[in-house]
Amino acid sequence: MKERERPGLSLGKLPPEVMERYLFGMTGARSGRIVVEPALGLDFGVVRVGGEKDKGRYLIVSSDPITGVSERAGWYAVNVSANDVATSGNRPEFMQSVILFPEDASERDVKRLSSEMHRTAKALGIAIVGGHTELSPGLHRPIVVTTAFALADSYVTAAGAHAGDTLMMTKTAGVEGTAILGTDARFNGRLDRETVSGTASHFRKLSVVEEAARAYETGAVHAMHDCTEGGVLGALYEMATASGLGLEVSEADIPVSKVTRRICAELGVDPLKLISSGTLLIAVKKGQESRVRDAAAAAGSSAEPIGRFTKGKVLLTRGGEVEEVTGPPKDEIWRLHEESGEPL
Repeated sequence: MKERERPGLSLGKLPPEVMERYLFGMTGARSGRIVVEPALGLDFGVVRVGGEKDKGRYLIVSSDPITGVSERAGWYAVNVSANDVATSGNRPEFMQSVILFPEDASERDVKRLSSEMHRTAKALGIAIVGGHTELSPGLHRPIVVTTAFALADSYVTAAGAHAGDTLMMTKTAGVEGTAILGTDARFNGRLDRETVSGTASHFRKLSVVEEAARAYETGAVHAMHDCTEGGVLGALYEMATASGLGLEVSEADIPVSKVTRRICAELGVDPLKLISSGTLLIAVKKGQESRVRDAAAAAGSSAEPIGRFTKGKVLLTRGGEVEEVTGPPKDEIWRLHEESGEPL
């Protein structure tokens, strides 16, 4: 019997049901060294470095692509995979990269992107140990995929939250999306000069490495998750799902910068669904919130409670109404791409 045709896919992350159907169970050979396997909401994999029965050290590994931006692509590429590894509580140490340039790229283009990656990695204490670079047909902008690594003695994952934990969030919602919308000519033509100039500071907020490491050092953290595609709303759903828990969150408690609010209002964007690398979600033992807040402040960041983990559903209060979050949303950046009809 012929399999019934499934509906087409849209831009952005694959839907959870598609990942469950085709990805999570198709992971090649089995290994007793793997201690954290692929699953929805998890930021990285973990491999035991010692023997199968040894506790030893752990290798934390995460890969991420940069596909939808051309400005500061090297900066983004280093930070996004570094952030995922950092949600383990450990600073990334090594990185590999795959860089695909459009076929009309010049040596100047190669120098600009590689220099940007070098400076960004050096500032984070990351050594780039290899990779692959080529010119590829059919591309309109570079595609950069990075893989970050750390060696660690301990870690947390997005799946470790406990019922009763406080959900804390660093910085503000839509950090990365604000930077993208303010600098990409496809989107910023409708924004005034003051708003565009105000997005520059958001580039400097893209890393969560230091705040994640310092928060973990408090001993008060059960789980962490980086707010990437799908924004804060997508990340809190993924974190709750990974932990097998519910969440109660109020939109009024989620910090949003003035610049982000202006951009979102002008472009008709929901800041909670806007890609937000640079924003970290942390599951904190009840009563230990001040320790994590102080740790984030010491890293030059901020951390505030936005909700609590429960044994129920993932619930968001908006405008006085309580709505259940039943899946990660399409990121607003991808929605704008589709509506513009322009090639990536």
